[in-house]
Amino acid sequence: MNTTKVIMQHKQICKLVSEKKVKQSLDILQDMILVSSLGDLRDEYNNIVMTYRNMLTYTIEGINDPERNRVHLKLIQSILSLADRLRQDILSHYSGWHTYWVMQQTMKEQKLSGKTLVETVDDLMFKSELDEWLKLSNEINPDPESELAIKHRELIRKIFNHLWLTDYYGEAEESLINIIMSSGKFRWHETSIFISAITLSSLRTFQTNKLLNLIRFYETGSVQVTERALAGLILNLHYYNSRILLYPEIIDKIRSLSENRSFSEHCRIIVLQTIRSRETENLSRKLHDEILPKVALLKPRIEEKLDLDDILPKDKYGEKNPDWSEMFSDSEEIFKTMEELTTLQMEGADVYMSAFANLKHFDFFKDFHNWFVPFYPDHDIINEIYHDEILGPGTNELAEALDKTPFICNSDKYSLLLNLKYLPSSQKTMMLKVFRMELDGLRELGGEDAGTDPYKVFRTNVTQYLQDIYRFFKLSPYRKEFEDLFSGKLDIYNSEFFRIACSSREAEAGLAEYFFSKNYFSDALDIFLRLAISDPDDSQLYEKIGFCYQQEEDFGKALKFYQRAELIERKAWTLKKTGLCLRRLGRTEEALDHYLQAGVMDPDDMHTAIMTGHCYLDLQDYENALKYYFRVEYNDPGNLKILRPIAFCYFALGRFADSEKYYERLSTGKLNAHDYINKGHLSLCQGKKKEAVDFYRLGINSGQISKEEFMTIFEDDQALLLSLGVNQDDLPILLDYLLFSVG
Repeated sequence: MNTTKVIMQHKQICKLVSEKKVKQSLDILQDMILVSSLGDLRDEYNNIVMTYRNMLTYTIEGINDPERNRVHLKLIQSILSLADRLRQDILSHYSGWHTYWVMQQTMKEQKLSGKTLVETVDDLMFKSELDEWLKLSNEINPDPESELAIKHRELIRKIFNHLWLTDYYGEAEESLINIIMSSGKFRWHETSIFISAITLSSLRTFQTNKLLNLIRFYETGSVQVTERALAGLILNLHYYNSRILLYPEIIDKIRSLSENRSFSEHCRIIVLQTIRSRETENLSRKLHDEILPKVALLKPRIEEKLDLDDILPKDKYGEKNPDWSEMFSDSEEIFKTMEELTTLQMEGADVYMSAFANLKHFDFFKDFHNWFVPFYPDHDIINEIYHDEILGPGTNELAEALDKTPFICNSDKYSLLLNLKYLPSSQKTMMLKVFRMELDGLRELGGEDAGTDPYKVFRTNVTQYLQDIYRFFKLSPYRKEFEDLFSGKLDIYNSEFFRIACSSREAEAGLAEYFFSKNYFSDALDIFLRLAISDPDDSQLYEKIGFCYQQEEDFGKALKFYQRAELIERKAWTLKKTGLCLRRLGRTEEALDHYLQAGVMDPDDMHTAIMTGHCYLDLQDYENALKYYFRVEYNDPGNLKILRPIAFCYFALGRFADSEKYYERLSTGKLNAHDYINKGHLSLCQGKKKEAVDFYRLGINSGQISKEEFMTIFEDDQALLLSLGVNQDDLPILLDYLLFSVG
C-alpha cells in the first residue's frame, strides 16, 4: 500500500471540505474505505452520504429547515473525523512506522493488565504505579539510581506514550490530565513533556478536546508549562487552519483569550520565532560552506592569540570581543559575518543547528520523549557527569551555566553534556573553564533586561522549545513519520487564529517590518497590503509595497504603488523608483522625466545622474548621456565601471579616438565579454578587421557568453555598425572567419 497516496488523499479531503466541495470529498473517502480494515467506518460513511443526500433534496425542493446549518456543520465535522480515522487505520497497517509499532506494543501491555478498553482512568495499565506515586510525599526526591526513581521514570514514559498515541481522548484521558494539572505531584519538566505528547497527538489526529486542554495548561500552568502549551496550540492551529473555523468552541476561546494583551503578545512572539526557523538552513549552510573553511585558514593565529582550538567570544551579550578585530584584520568579511551572527543570535536565530546536528546519535535520543525534555540541573545525565574524574568537581557550575544559557536549546544542552564525557582530559578542563566564564557573564548580566522587557523569559524559553521541536522534525530518526511543520512558507500570519489573536495593527506591522528587514518580500507584501486597506493615506506603506513588488520583479504593480506614494508625498526616492519601473517596462521617456525631476530635488545624488544617463543612452541621445556620465566620473574618478558607458557613447557618436582612450583605461581592470565585443566593433569601424576578430574571439572564449549569444548581440548591433560606415558585405565574411577560428 502506498502510504504517500493515503496521506495525499487525506489532505485533499480536508482541502475539499474547507472549500465546501462535499461530494468530491466523499468520493475520495469511498476509495480510502476500500483499503481500510474497519467495517464500521463503511457504515458511518453510508450514514453520512444518506444524510447529505437528504439535505440536498430538502434544499432543492425548497423545504425550510431551521436546523440545516447546524446539521451541515455537524456533517462536515463527521467527514473530517472519518477521514482522520481512515488515515490512521491504513497507516497503522501498512506504513511500518515506529509510531505504530509503539502503539501496538502499548496495546499488548494494556491487554496484559486485564483491561482491553480504556474507558476510565482506572482502566489504564499504569494506574497502580500512578496511585503509588500520588501517595508519596511532595518532599520526596529519590536517588536517581534507586528503584523508586527508575519506576517513576517508567511511569513518565508510559504517561507520555499514552497521551501521544491515543487518537481520541475520552474520560480516561481527561481524568489523567486533571491529575497531572491538579495533583501537584508532577514536576514542571515532567508536565512539559506531557504537553509535547498532547501536541504531537493532536497533530496526528485532530480533536477539539486536545486543543482545549492545551489552552487549559496555558491558562493555569507554571511559566515553563504555559510557554510550551501555547507553542503547541499555535502549531496545531496553523496546521489545521483550513478546519478551525468549523469548530466554534475553539474560535470562541481564542477570541476570549485575545482580550488579554499578554496573550496576543505571547502569540506574536511564538509566531515570529517560528517564522525565524526559515533562516536556520541558510545560517547552517553559511557556517559550513563559508565561515568555517575561512576560519580554519586563520587557525594558527587564533590559537596563538587565544590559546584555544576555536573562536570563543568572551562576551555574547553585546560587547564585541576585542581580539576579533586583530585576528580578522586581514579578513574583514569574516569579522563582519561574525558580528552579523552574534546579532542574529541575540534576536533568537538558531545559529547552533549545524554545530549540534551530528550530536544526536546518543542512546538518550532513541527515547522518543527525550527530544522534548526541558533542561534542568537535576537530570540524570548531570548525575553521570558527577562521577567523572575531571568534570565531577565542576558539575554544579556546569549545570547552572547550561541552565541559564539562553542561546542554546534544551536538546543541544543535553547533546553537549553527553559529548563532554567522551572528550580528552585537556578539552574537558578547557570546557569547564569556558563554562565558568559563561556563568560569571550570566551572573553579571543578571536581570538587567527584566524591567525593560517583561516578555524576556517567555521569549527565551519559547525560542528554546521551538528549536527543540525543529530538531525533532529535522534530525530525529522518526522524522519521516511526521509532516515537517517547518517546511514551506510558514505563513502563520495568514492563519485564522492569528487574525483573531493578533488583530492589532501594531502586531501586524511589527511582523511585516521583520519580513521586510530579512528580505522576505512576498511575506511582507501580504501584510503591507492588508495594512494599506485600513490606512490609505500612509505614503511609506505604498513605498514599501512598491519595493516588495519591485523585488518580486512585478514592475507594473510596483509602479502603481510608487505612483500612489508620490501623490501623497513627493520625494526624490519615490521619483527614482518610479523611473526604474518605467524604464524596466520600456517607457523610457517617462522614466527620463522622473529621473530629471529627482535630479532637481537632489542634484548631488550620483545614482540619479547615472540612471538619467542610462535613459538618454536607451533613447540613443549619446551627447546628453555623456554629460551625466562625466558628472559621475568627476565625482568618483576611481570608478572604472563608469568608463564603460562613456567609451560606448563616444563610439556610437563616431569619436573613435576618444572611445579608444576610455577602453584603454577600462583595460586596467577586468574586461567582460561585452567589453571585448565593443572593442571589436571599434576596431572594425577603424578598418582593423583582423584585430576585430581577435577581440570577438576573446569575448566568446571568456566563458560568459556562447557563440549563439554572440551572434544575437552582433545582429542587434549591426544597424549601429552600418551607420558608422562598416561595409555590410564584409560582415558575413568576417563572421564566418571568426566561427572557423573558434571551432
